[in-house]
Amino acid sequence: MNRIQYWDEQVSRVCLSHSYNRLQARVSRLISRTGDGPLYALVALGGLWLDRETSWPCVRTLLLAFALELPLYLLLKNGFKRQRPVGLPVFITPSDRYSLPSGHTAAAFVVACVVSGFWPALLVALFGWAMLVGASRLLLGVHYLSDLVAGALLGSGCALLALGLEA
Repeated sequence: MNRIQYWDEQVSRVCLSHSYNRLQARVSRLISRTGDGPLYALVALGGLWLDRETSWPCVRTLLLAFALELPLYLLLKNGFKRQRPVGLPVFITPSDRYSLPSGHTAAAFVVACVVSGFWPALLVALFGWAMLVGASRLLLGVHYLSDLVAGALLGSGCALLALGLEA
């Protein structure tokens, strides 16, 4: 873990210790907000309103994926108890104390995997968005790179399991 921590700290320094970090933080804050939970609920409701027959299986699979992801996320977060980055600029107040895994990244990858499973034409856009959500958390100073990787793996794994169970 010491080698990973060393590289995480170096990446964070490069990403946060420059003169453009405030502008970067403004953009990152906007991107990060697209990964907030309430927005997912609004999008799901909108999809159901537009086309219930097509959207309902996707929403059901998303609910299953999140039912798998959330307890694992909490178990990992409270099990590892990894402290968030210190000694570097921080541009938001995180909702909890620990950093590993990134919950925003995990949730974004759940959505990207499940929705692209139903609408494959959206795959590139969805995974691009999910990666931007993850990167925004690093650029806001609240996560290390390995937190994002762990979140992406957690979210993708739970989504793929849910897609398999719903097939």
